[in-house]
Amino acid sequence: MRVAVFSTKPYDRTFLDRANSEFGHELTYFEPHLKIETVSLAEGFPAVCVFVNDVLDGPVLEKLAQGGTKVVALRCAGFNNVDLPTAERLGMKVVRVPAYSPHAVAEYTVGMMLTLNRKIHRAYARVREGNFSLDGLLGFDMHGRTVGIVGTGKIGAVVTRILAGFGCRLLGYDVYPNDECRELGLEYVSLEELLGQSDIVTLHCPLTPETRHLINPQTIQQMKRGAMLINTSRGAVIDTESVVHALKSGQIGLLGIDVYEEEGDYFFEDLSERVIADDVLSRLLTFPNVLVTGHQAFFTLDALDAIAATTLRNLQEIETVGNSPNELVSEEVSGPQ
Repeated sequence: MRVAVFSTKPYDRTFLDRANSEFGHELTYFEPHLKIETVSLAEGFPAVCVFVNDVLDGPVLEKLAQGGTKVVALRCAGFNNVDLPTAERLGMKVVRVPAYSPHAVAEYTVGMMLTLNRKIHRAYARVREGNFSLDGLLGFDMHGRTVGIVGTGKIGAVVTRILAGFGCRLLGYDVYPNDECRELGLEYVSLEELLGQSDIVTLHCPLTPETRHLINPQTIQQMKRGAMLINTSRGAVIDTESVVHALKSGQIGLLGIDVYEEEGDYFFEDLSERVIADDVLSRLLTFPNVLVTGHQAFFTLDALDAIAATTLRNLQEIETVGNSPNELVSEEVSGPQ
């Protein structure tokens, strides 16, 4: 199948080309994001392959269909950037990678917790300047602390397993309770109860209309004062401006985010020679108790191998049998991830 691959970096080409030796697709790589201004690049391609910050809203899908595109292959699990009802109306197949390496994201999540708690990022910078003082680097034992896990699908379950090993008390909130997490000692409670009791809150839910700005002024006030908040799911699960206010007041004590609701123009790019025009993001980068990374939680050898192989297998299945077990339909807007 001829495929236009958008938002590609050198590592994307490396892993996709390696996996493609098994499938034999004709892959054409484009560095820009797919959006209305670049959709003409896909004209004549039966399939497009896209990533998290590509835009597949109604107008883009209409243009893709007019150009002959029949398949959208997401090389990620999330699909909040796709207008699924429009794709279905246009007869367009949409496939995704529902599970590549939950360990990659889960391990990174716990790494963010440890880094923020023990101030490892600040200690690293300090020591490189010859400052070996411990002032300002005080942390706490994870053992015995209460961690609230919002979303206990594949990634949340691995986070649960890791933190159970740390000896944390575990609370969970999910509309689809996971028996594996219960067996590890996690107790399911209401969101309000989880927020009120947790020393650390970590988010692992998909972005849906119900979870958009799940962390907002009201839910922030329900949080235990000074708690740590971690988000490695989707940026818009938190209302970032409200979180900034909560950091300034001390209601949120520590923040780690690997995603940002307006990340599309910034993440995955080298902007070291430019001024960041986003005032909220710029403000976050000034806080000493905030850790921001550029959507790298998924970024392991194992995950990229799995993403490439599953993406290309999805395309092969659509081409040969007309459907794939990883195909999305418009009704699929929530559920465990």
